[in-house]
Amino acid sequence: MKRRNIGPQVEQLLKSAQRLAALADAAAVVLLTDEAVDFRAIRKLLRGTRLVVATDDVSVQEAVREDEVDLVPILHEPQTRSTQVSQVLLEAIADEILQSGDTIVAVYSSYDNDRCDTISVIELSEQLAKLTSRDLQRLETQVPLDTLRQVVDLACEIGREGREGKTVGTIFVVGNHRKVLSLSQEQVHDPFRGGAYPKEERLVRNPRVRESIKELAQVDGAFIISSDGVVYGYGRHLRASADGLALSKGLGSRHWAAAAVSKATEAVAVAVSESTGTVRIFQDGKVVLRIEPLHAAMKWHDVATESPPEQG
Repeated sequence: MKRRNIGPQVEQLLKSAQRLAALADAAAVVLLTDEAVDFRAIRKLLRGTRLVVATDDVSVQEAVREDEVDLVPILHEPQTRSTQVSQVLLEAIADEILQSGDTIVAVYSSYDNDRCDTISVIELSEQLAKLTSRDLQRLETQVPLDTLRQVVDLACEIGREGREGKTVGTIFVVGNHRKVLSLSQEQVHDPFRGGAYPKEERLVRNPRVRESIKELAQVDGAFIISSDGVVYGYGRHLRASADGLALSKGLGSRHWAAAAVSKATEAVAVAVSESTGTVRIFQDGKVVLRIEPLHAAMKWHDVATESPPEQG
């Protein structure tokens, strides 16, 4: 396979990345590229610092494998540059190429798509723990931010802690609860349905309700939650059609069901993976946010935002 020369500018960038990696005691230099270059030469340039290459180009992936360099295929989930870098790091951790406590140096393009121009030193433990209000505010949904935060926080607790020493996977569907209920069916006796308890005793922010949800999450099926945070059902089988959806490889029936119901109802679906504890948030049939489980509790950070100035 023909390889492109990296050029003097990128060579100097990689040398700088190597020096930063040495200073930060980094586990690896992670290179995001769409170009097939001589990756063995880059590895030599890094003077013993481990090289990890991430790309979505199949031909470049083949070149990386030929040069016997660690590869992270980039998947087609939300693809701004920042989310792409985060996705690469999450996939590298999932594949045990990197560890959650590592420091890495990332090299990628921010301004020029044809060549790398940016270096970032990233503490993976901090990167994985960062989840701000802005991440949820960017979702175009009628579900109040406070309700989303309550549900996502609960999902992360389930993904991180499991129950009675066992991993647990589940689904929360938030918003448009009447339509969601119409596209689901009861699989088990449901104490949340039929008005057995007043709304105040079904609120997801209620500590007793949260503990009950953690226990009930061991039962297969989805929790249905209204926009104001009231639980209307659990253990429900979702019946929305998955026609026309496309998800990353490796996602199972739970994630397909979450994607389908978010597409059919305009609700927000939150799926917890039983195998990894990863939390994925679905909107309009797509993954819009992905959160990896951490040993420490996630901390929310409020971020002040303002509207753009009016155009004159």
